[in-house]
Amino acid sequence: MRWIYQSRVGDFDQMTDIAKSFRQTLNENACVSIPKITFDHISTDGTRKWLLDVGENNGIETVFIPEANRGTLCISSQVGCALECTFCSTGRQGLNRNLSSGEIIGQLWLANKMLGLQGSNKNSSSNNRIISNVVMMGMGEPLSNYKNVVQSLEMMLDDRVYGLSRRRVTLSTSGLVPSIDRLREDCPVSLAISLHAPDDRLRDELVPINKRYPLKDLIASCQRYLEKAPRDFITFEYVMLSGVNDSIEQAKALLVLVKDMPCKFNLIPFNPFPNSGYKCSERKVILEFKRVLTDADIITTIRKTRGDDIDAACGQLAGQVQDKTRITQNIRLIKT
Repeated sequence: MRWIYQSRVGDFDQMTDIAKSFRQTLNENACVSIPKITFDHISTDGTRKWLLDVGENNGIETVFIPEANRGTLCISSQVGCALECTFCSTGRQGLNRNLSSGEIIGQLWLANKMLGLQGSNKNSSSNNRIISNVVMMGMGEPLSNYKNVVQSLEMMLDDRVYGLSRRRVTLSTSGLVPSIDRLREDCPVSLAISLHAPDDRLRDELVPINKRYPLKDLIASCQRYLEKAPRDFITFEYVMLSGVNDSIEQAKALLVLVKDMPCKFNLIPFNPFPNSGYKCSERKVILEFKRVLTDADIITTIRKTRGDDIDAACGQLAGQVQDKTRITQNIRLIKT
């Protein structure tokens, strides 16, 4: 495992401290295969996006975001997504299938390999990692692919593989409550909730899974998760949609919703995609929304838009999806 994941060697014959006879056995019975790169784009801000071929005319997207003191890799968990969040490009494409644990961890392997070839150590963290943080915020709902995602998380945390801290691995979910409870027991990592609304009426519209797991149940599951979470807070992600969820009254409603919850908010300026039907809130509106939260002593950040010139920003990942859920067909029927 050290050769494959830490040295990024895929040829068994190069693993020189392994007995030749065992190397021969490996060559006869196993192989190290990596995703095929369909394209590799680098943004003007240094963000790098790969479109990876996962077969049958399907593609997934993986994004590396370099910063001064860390490098974050955004990983996909599914080919598409079935949850139909209305502001998300991936959700408009429907779902083809779950990714295997190999396809998930393979994104981290490939990114490490490509960034190593690029020699991007100037953006690595103090322990000389190019990729210091991983976020499960790419294509798909991670908790809908629970078994394979947890297997991948365990590999990220394993000292024999990548040895990442639980605090540096974040899983983002739209709110699958039973799976949040399972994750607390099986593999608690940092948790982010795609919230996006202060009440059930609006969240039912923006995040339809809310009809199954309403806010009361979701907030309760977050409280339970904190019992074993590596961080002492939950991150709530909140996309800023002009005239939809960005009023002062809605900010105040959020304060009521999370009044007993140790948390922070990450406000996300909406990144447009074709036929989304939404516009991003104006900067002054976002700042005023933030002020309401920070005045109540809630840590609130505004996510810096990265990679939007290569469609790598939050909500823009789409890849190539052969939809098996008929979501795209239904959208076309609604439009006509």
